[in-house]
Amino acid sequence: MFLDFYKMKEHPFGVTPDPRFLYLGQSHREALASLYYGIESNRGFVALIAEPGLGKTTLTFQLLEKLQQDSRTVFLFQTQCNSKELFQYLLNGLGVDAEGMELVSMHNKLNQILSREMLAGRRFILAIDEAQNLDPQVLETIRLLSNFETSRYKMLQIMLVGQPQLAKKLATPELEQLQQRISVFAKIEPFGPEETARYIAHRLQVAGYQGSPLFSAGALQLIAQQSKGIPRKINSLCFGSLSLACAMGRNQVDVALVEEVIADRNVESFQKPAVPAPVAPPAAPSPAIAPPVTPRPQLSLPAQTRSALSVPGRSRPALSSYPEKRKRSLGPWTMGSAVLAAFVVIGIGTLSTSPRKIDWAIQESSGAWASIRSAVASVRDFLAAKPASAPFSSTLNVQAAELSNLESAQPSLLDPDAEINAVVVQSGETLRQVLLRTVGEYNQGMIEQVRRLNTDIADFDHLEAGQTIRLPRGSVRGDSDTAGNAISAVGKN
Repeated sequence: MFLDFYKMKEHPFGVTPDPRFLYLGQSHREALASLYYGIESNRGFVALIAEPGLGKTTLTFQLLEKLQQDSRTVFLFQTQCNSKELFQYLLNGLGVDAEGMELVSMHNKLNQILSREMLAGRRFILAIDEAQNLDPQVLETIRLLSNFETSRYKMLQIMLVGQPQLAKKLATPELEQLQQRISVFAKIEPFGPEETARYIAHRLQVAGYQGSPLFSAGALQLIAQQSKGIPRKINSLCFGSLSLACAMGRNQVDVALVEEVIADRNVESFQKPAVPAPVAPPAAPSPAIAPPVTPRPQLSLPAQTRSALSVPGRSRPALSSYPEKRKRSLGPWTMGSAVLAAFVVIGIGTLSTSPRKIDWAIQESSGAWASIRSAVASVRDFLAAKPASAPFSSTLNVQAAELSNLESAQPSLLDPDAEINAVVVQSGETLRQVLLRTVGEYNQGMIEQVRRLNTDIADFDHLEAGQTIRLPRGSVRGDSDTAGNAISAVGKN
């Protein structure tokens, strides 16, 4: 992207281990010299150990390129494998198709190749990158490869390249024999601030840049501090800084640009949850002038009337809280009328039962009738005091009048003298037989009426012959079964 802008031939901070861009710091020169001496001395095993990103692979390519004139080399980087797969990778690197070959056959094939190279006077070098990933069993197989030798020198030179975990594995007791065979241990250290600046200048020069310094002194110092002298991190920061400077049309990278690149590469910032921007509250609408509201007249009912009209288990809002929609809403007066009508229907339903159960139902519902009478009286008083400006529902007046008429007929139903009708117990009869003979039914309601009318009988389970039992009049066989006849018959008594 920035090659034309900065007039470069190629990218100076690439990601491939190109030996042309190799800058030999102090530790790099020492490591390269140690490895070269170990292989030239035919020591068998050498090892290069360094942290990630310090240039192990680039240094290995540089060494193999220097030795390739009189050596045959194979570079392996597939280390997630077993012993058989390792032999297959090695033979494939030599141009041999090892697919389907057994381990013994591959071993013999490798021996033939090594013997041919030895007769030709060529050294055979095997470099294994990322060796820290090899299993201990595979490392032991590699140790056995060193047995390809003559009485005078090794037929195979092996170079193990890996991270510090490789040294930790080699220090275990099970790999003691392999560790003893490694003659050279080379190590690479990170760059210092001055080496970092020279490293950047070297790569710019190899890429073909000619001109004023692309990085300010402060930018170089910040890159050295942030990268900790690791070449791979240096390349990443320099590439990002040059790309940003090109996009902004800047001819030099300063501290501000490097700081922005560092902030963009902060991995920890991607792990934090994004905080949503605060949402501004909506603007308050301009106050509108509301039309004047005519106050609604408050209706005040007596406490006794409110108690009678209330529905148990449900709270009803105050009458003044209903909206001003007279045509759509039923209104509190209509609700009160509906409640009174419900009580009237319940009373009529009670009177329409079987004549044998009328008196018992009246006694059980006497409390309810008392509440109805109290409510009717309260409504009647309220209607008398209601102003003419508040019209009252005609339906409520009609229902109240019907309830008043029904109430006026009720006292005759409660006359205790109208309940007596004597029956004589025959020999061996029980209460059940007496009721079935005289009334025609035997249930709990009839038993309760008999108990109330015969308080002088202590034990109804043992009746005596000739004993008299009082039963409700109208319940004895022969009376009419209609509710109207039962009411009239009781009223006459």
